[in-house]
Amino acid sequence: MQKADPVAIVGAGIAGMTAALCLARQGFRTDIFEQADALEEAGAGLQLSPNASRILIELGLLPALERVWNEPEAISLADGRSLRPLANVPAGARARERWGAPYGVLHRASLQTILLDAVRSEPLCRLHLGTRIADDPRAVITEANKRSPAVIIGADGIWSRIRSSVPGAGPVRFSGNVAWRFTLSRTRAPACLSPDRVTAFLAPKAHLVAYPLRKIDGFNLVAIVAGKASGETWTGHESGDRRREFEAAFRDWHTDLRALLGHAGSPTYWPLCTVEDGAWHNGRDTILIGDSAHAMTPFAAQGAAMAIEDARELARCMADTPDLPSVFARYEDARRTRIGRVRKRAAFNSFAYHAAGPVRIARDFVLSFRKPEALAADFDWLYGYGA
Repeated sequence: MQKADPVAIVGAGIAGMTAALCLARQGFRTDIFEQADALEEAGAGLQLSPNASRILIELGLLPALERVWNEPEAISLADGRSLRPLANVPAGARARERWGAPYGVLHRASLQTILLDAVRSEPLCRLHLGTRIADDPRAVITEANKRSPAVIIGADGIWSRIRSSVPGAGPVRFSGNVAWRFTLSRTRAPACLSPDRVTAFLAPKAHLVAYPLRKIDGFNLVAIVAGKASGETWTGHESGDRRREFEAAFRDWHTDLRALLGHAGSPTYWPLCTVEDGAWHNGRDTILIGDSAHAMTPFAAQGAAMAIEDARELARCMADTPDLPSVFARYEDARRTRIGRVRKRAAFNSFAYHAAGPVRIARDFVLSFRKPEALAADFDWLYGYGA
């Protein structure tokens, strides 16, 4: 593909802006189209494992990230009923040593701001806000940009409009789980929430992830339980029935954690949907990346990381391959196996985190014999990717 060919990216989220920056480093000029009139905060906390932070460092963003994130000393598992520690994976300085890049946690809005500033400072990137993509994406983009794009990159999330331009693209499915998302100030946090680690509290049919957020001087918390779908939305409004379902899932948990959940006020619920396996491109001029192509459940905390990896790999393929069909084929060869393996890890974590009865007992028994360094080695294939 020629560097002068016009490239259109639909969606100014993490996937879209990272793709624009990666393509700019390869000499491509991109136009990013976003339907929102302004880029506002979406979500709360975000984990950036080394496989993702490595790419952002390559883009020159480490100083900005270090001003807004925390680098937890460990990723820990604990029993949600007793608070008994189950396992620890070393992070902090050990992450930089082992995987060659940091493990950071930060507010999603902080990363969005960093990417937006970088895009606006990059002469090869142009951002178009308030551009709604209708049934004919190419026509809308051509009208807005006064020229037809050589390639359209769909980075517009799980409810992608670009996906309809890709025959055989995977359908959206509700996973059967809902994530309740909220934050808590540091002054109201119980002692079981550590400011120097990511902690996942586990119990049958539910788990709670907590980690510090510098932006709010507090903690991000995500509680994942069985729930009901709520249509095409990432977030839903709390109702009495949903709140009762939420409280019932944690009825047998430790009193400190139940009290913490009681301070949640009015959390938002997030139906956990996936995009099932299917086509990622139309073979000619349109390709999907990130959640548009392969949204997965957050049980491996890799949704944003996979979008960031996608962005870098696609930019490399576009720079090194002469024609788009070959670009798409090479990209798919590079990403299919990786995405499949991460999906399997998320499915395994879902099973292990919510285990009950003998399976839970066996899980805890196995973890009791695993040393932190051995557990870290289990993540070499994931966090060491691209090192």
